[in-house]
Amino acid sequence: MYETSTKYEKLNLLVKIVLPILITQVAMYMVTFFDIYMTARYGTEDLAGVSIGSSFWVPVYIGLAGILMSITPIVAQLMGAKKKENVKEAVQQGIYLAILLAVIVFAFFFLFIDVLLGFMELEPLVADVANNYIFFMSLGLIPLFVYNALRSYIDALGATRVTMVITLLSAPLNVFFNYLFIFGNFGFPELGGAGAGLASAITYWLVLGIAVAIIQTQNPFASYRIFRNWERISIVRWKEISRIGVPIGISIFAETSIFSAVTFMLAVYGTITIAAHQIALNFTSLLYMLPLSISMGATILVGYEVGAGRFKDARQYSWLGVATAIAISFVSASILYFMREPIAQLYSSDPAVIELAVQFLVFAALFQLSDAIQAPVQGALRGYKDVNITFIMAVISYWVIGLPVGYLLARFTEYGAFGYWIGLIAGLTAGAVTLSIRLLSIQKKISSAAVK
Repeated sequence: MYETSTKYEKLNLLVKIVLPILITQVAMYMVTFFDIYMTARYGTEDLAGVSIGSSFWVPVYIGLAGILMSITPIVAQLMGAKKKENVKEAVQQGIYLAILLAVIVFAFFFLFIDVLLGFMELEPLVADVANNYIFFMSLGLIPLFVYNALRSYIDALGATRVTMVITLLSAPLNVFFNYLFIFGNFGFPELGGAGAGLASAITYWLVLGIAVAIIQTQNPFASYRIFRNWERISIVRWKEISRIGVPIGISIFAETSIFSAVTFMLAVYGTITIAAHQIALNFTSLLYMLPLSISMGATILVGYEVGAGRFKDARQYSWLGVATAIAISFVSASILYFMREPIAQLYSSDPAVIELAVQFLVFAALFQLSDAIQAPVQGALRGYKDVNITFIMAVISYWVIGLPVGYLLARFTEYGAFGYWIGLIAGLTAGAVTLSIRLLSIQKKISSAAVK
């Protein structure tokens, strides 16, 4: 991390920060990607089961893990303000909180997943796969949450290449364990879709071990002595993390859970529709790693400049991130539209699934621009530590606008299942507009205060 003066220097630093984050995000997502891809190759019913299971898993995990993302702006601002001595305590308290959140999520799934699946009209095999998949994934909750806390710390120091290297190891590890447990190779039990969950859990534990070893032995991380002289649990520090993190978590939950809600509502259309929807959603989510990575980079850079009191530079980083994401969105939309049939065929050989997935991918191409705006804008707002209004806007955009529009179109028009995807487009567009207005408002307020 360093101070920049020209827009070229800012773009150069943005690329240096974002590129490793992008590779990291893609590598992390590849765990889910290969879960879906390899399960799709195993069977349509197992794919539907993993789809339902991940629809419960992803929003709950990401929403709560989002709380730990507050460590990034907290540490970034401490670094910008030259208060390095406070970094260790912030990270240690984040680790404590990560373990607590993991235990809460495990207890929730252990107690209620049977009840939740019981409310859905699923084929017995699909429900069984979903249940087992969630149970196995839950075995990896503690390492997954703790790694998120450690990753936020590493990224806040600007060392995004380190998390890139760590996470790059996760994809081949996950593919290897999927090969063992989904298909039952080399004498391991053939668990089908549920095996993807066990493979992911094992991968999370190994990745955490690698991260801990690097932080313990390599500079600049070792100099902060994160794993030595542990502080007692501090409710005050938890409140600070939660004050910033809870709105971030709710905001992320509001966005991710609407996709899960759509998956649940599509269950009435049958296993083929669920599988086709999951294929379109899975590949679209892979492309979303581009604006998401820019968003995370914007949080680091904006937070660093705000901490140093350089508000003009923070503003420039904000909109530079948005402009970059918009340019990339046109490439993403083109890939989804012009390559929609090969993409569908990559996942499945079932003609009915392919035909429906191709149609879903057309709608996915349409919301690339909205994603490209709302993601980096949210990242910039987190850099300013402005999170409370943001999560309210997210809830309204996705749940008051997006989902109701989708339901009405699906239920009362000829669009049917496609109506929900139109609702997703409406929700994401509303989020992009309202969050952009909020960012402009925050920047104007800060500029006015600086002039006074």
